[in-house]
Amino acid sequence: MTATWWLMQGESAVGELRQYGVDQPVFLCHFTPGPGWETVRAQFEAWSALRGQDPDGSRTAQVIRSIMDLGLRLVPTDDSPSMALFTECILRIDGHTARLRY
Repeated sequence: MTATWWLMQGESAVGELRQYGVDQPVFLCHFTPGPGWETVRAQFEAWSALRGQDPDGSRTAQVIRSIMDLGLRLVPTDDSPSMALFTECILRIDGHTARLRY
């Protein structure tokens, strides 16, 4: 069984995620940008580019906070409840692939 989610910011579709596999505990997805992608792209690219040691977690926290502040949520196409990013699920987007954990 595969799943599909819409990444939403308010009423704007940021993108679509279609599951193609599982690497427990992560769902592996194809990501297709939507009309709202450009308004959030820089924050996801900053998280994708984060490399190296972060002993106190401050760099990671700053990048994640910038994404949390966007008010994004994942809306499943199967009528399951939506999930707020970094409150109810973690989403990492890198180009046309995404990793989702909830």
